[in-house]
Amino acid sequence: MDVKLVQALKGYGATKSVELTSDDSGGNALGQAARDFTQTLAKSEAVATQAMTGSADPHALVEALANTQLAVETAVTVRDRVVEAYQEILRMPV
Repeated sequence: MDVKLVQALKGYGATKSVELTSDDSGGNALGQAARDFTQTLAKSEAVATQAMTGSADPHALVEALANTQLAVETAVTVRDRVVEAYQEILRMPV
């Protein structure tokens, strides 16, 4: 599944209530996305632990897993784009 970077970031931002605008500097938006990614994984891990002990709602577990899947797919897409850009820079004639 080929996900466009902008679509992935907008989808991730919509699920996390983080609005990425053109006014944000690249580092600020990327740093915020990294913090949100970490928070999403931590929340999902907490819900999974609660589900294993029987104190979490199954619906909450499914929702947490879906959010985690979206976050991981977004991170992989960003990584792939960074690697692709780096390789493109290496191919440039000096």
